[in-house]
Amino acid sequence: MNSDFTISSYLVSRLQEVGIKHLFGVPGDYVLDFLDEVIASPIKWVGTCNELNAGYAADGYARMNGAGAAVVTYGVGGLSILNAVAGAFAEQVPMIVISGAPASTRRASGAMVHHLISHYDMQLDIYKKITVDSAILTDPDTAPDVIDRIIKNCIFRKLPVYLEIPADLAKAPCRKPGDLRMFKTVTSNPDSLKECLTEVADRINNAENPLIIAGVELLRQNLGKETLYLVESTEIPFVTMLASKSILPELHPQFAGIYQGGWSRESVRKQVEDSDCLISLGVWITDLDTGMFSINLENRKMISAGDGKVSVGNHSYSGIQLQHFINFLLPLIKPRDLKNSHPHEMAPRKGTFVPEKATILTATRLYECINSSLEDDMVMLSEPGDAFCAAPEFHIEESDNFIVQSYYCSIGFCTPAALGVSLARPDKRPFILTGDGAFQMTAQEISTIIREKRPAILLVINNDGYLIERVLHEDGPYNDIQMWNYSKLSEVFAGGDFVIGKRVTTEEELDEALKIAAAAKDKLVIIEAVLPNRDYSAGLQRLGNAYRGKK
Repeated sequence: MNSDFTISSYLVSRLQEVGIKHLFGVPGDYVLDFLDEVIASPIKWVGTCNELNAGYAADGYARMNGAGAAVVTYGVGGLSILNAVAGAFAEQVPMIVISGAPASTRRASGAMVHHLISHYDMQLDIYKKITVDSAILTDPDTAPDVIDRIIKNCIFRKLPVYLEIPADLAKAPCRKPGDLRMFKTVTSNPDSLKECLTEVADRINNAENPLIIAGVELLRQNLGKETLYLVESTEIPFVTMLASKSILPELHPQFAGIYQGGWSRESVRKQVEDSDCLISLGVWITDLDTGMFSINLENRKMISAGDGKVSVGNHSYSGIQLQHFINFLLPLIKPRDLKNSHPHEMAPRKGTFVPEKATILTATRLYECINSSLEDDMVMLSEPGDAFCAAPEFHIEESDNFIVQSYYCSIGFCTPAALGVSLARPDKRPFILTGDGAFQMTAQEISTIIREKRPAILLVINNDGYLIERVLHEDGPYNDIQMWNYSKLSEVFAGGDFVIGKRVTTEEELDEALKIAAAAKDKLVIIEAVLPNRDYSAGLQRLGNAYRGKK
């Protein structure tokens, strides 16, 4: 071919085109030729401690950047990252997984090469179940088209994809990149949209107490600005859910709070469930977002838009994109009287934490202190466990400053995800709130955060084991873990003066440690917060009661 491009350089150029500036992963012999091309490009290689962490980092990166990517070798690497890819698929995060593979000549002969499990297509077969598109590159002539298709499906569908490159094709010549044509027109059925909007607008305009529930699909489709404009133009109050927390700014005067069914603050629950017109935008009815399905919403009062359709009571309209629904609905809604448009009770504002002298730290006071310490340049990552049970009460003033994996709930997600967040948004500082059990899953990625000199705050809640399991079920020895000296991890990872470690047991010590963390903006600050045994948030108590069937 009359081209200086290889399959590897072609793929690297396409990754750059969709805004990927960092690649996470672990090297292996089947992928080394591709990695040479990465190192020669403007894309920065970020080697992680293992492939699972690379996947979590790429997930965090994608949530802030619009797309992320990870590179692994065949078999041991491709299967190690699998859990992170499954989480991205469940939570609709656009991640590109690139795997090296045995040479195509080995595949053709059926040779028993290292990292092979049973047959050469097994890894592809597995990935087809947890990605929106997967492929093996087999021909330099068709490889560019396959690469383009895979990447576009990732970006448009907001889901992970998988691309496998045999080692002997990584440097194979191919044609140079043409126009990627990323500007795909997303269409809605015009007749269905028109009829739907007429019915919806009539319902909203005749309602006395309409309310918007802003769901996670708005976050995944980057529709925060459009939704905020709808809220402000129509003067309709809104709530969010745990998964969509901070899709709209919580400082907004029309914000009523977080709705989680029976777990909600009473004023929030009452306003939502008493509304005569609920406009549900991109809401996922998951167990944790609904307080273990304790919602009490009447279908006849509901307008539900998302996943390509709109339901109005018992009427259903298909072929309607959420973006079109929001944008075309706006001019049909009559603005409401300002004095009657705000929540019945404003969401609580962030207060000032005043530590009690010589007082042992409790979970309640821990979360109060954290809430008062959050700043607009921080991205809070709340780990599954007591951390994300307490998270609804945190006051996040700016949109997009909160990340939680509240549907897939893979513990250990947040620490490596913070690495991706910090590289995607260097203007933001991750605040990682994790339990000791979750942290021990992926603690080694602290070393990469140190190597990359990414400032962050890591607060490890030391409550001696898997606390959420202790609350959900009668306790057993399977919930016990080895006690670590978390505040001294900087010595293990050779962090030097880049890392500050603090161990706190009292309110005064926690308050002082968070003030040090806030001031040391160019450091990694590790705070080990020691809590009394079996002490936890009111949110986890509600979860435990609901899980065990108690009222």
